[in-house]
Amino acid sequence: MKVILLQDVRGQGKRGQMIEVSDGYARNFLLPKKLAQEATADNVNTMRMNDKATQERQAKERAEAMEIAKKMKNFTVTVTAKGGGAGRLFGSVTNTEIADALAAQQGIKLDKRKLVLDEPIKTTGVYTVKCKLGYEITADLRVEVKEA
Repeated sequence: MKVILLQDVRGQGKRGQMIEVSDGYARNFLLPKKLAQEATADNVNTMRMNDKATQERQAKERAEAMEIAKKMKNFTVTVTAKGGGAGRLFGSVTNTEIADALAAQQGIKLDKRKLVLDEPIKTTGVYTVKCKLGYEITADLRVEVKEA
């Protein structure tokens, strides 16, 4: 019997795959536990439409990430923090503060977890922060830290 997997099944295949299994295995295990559905013409067509939609969505997200990476090369984000004089800061500049400043100054909303700091920023100056935009696309963002 041919079935389409709705979830990953160890030893059988990944979600969305169409596989051939014995009738008893499908009827007694896969179908009752909602791990698979029978591969009828309608279900196969639905699976193909979902795959096509997923590929289009991923292509769109990849293009958006490339566009953001191109934008990030041309500007510097300014972050102000309380300082104690001589270029030292009270505390450090965090990913959240950088993400908020990026959204406020350039209108680019990035999750704070996508910003990678090698070490905490504790002094004023210009730093380079790596941004992981997804789909193996990274960009370097220049961050200028000023004392308030």
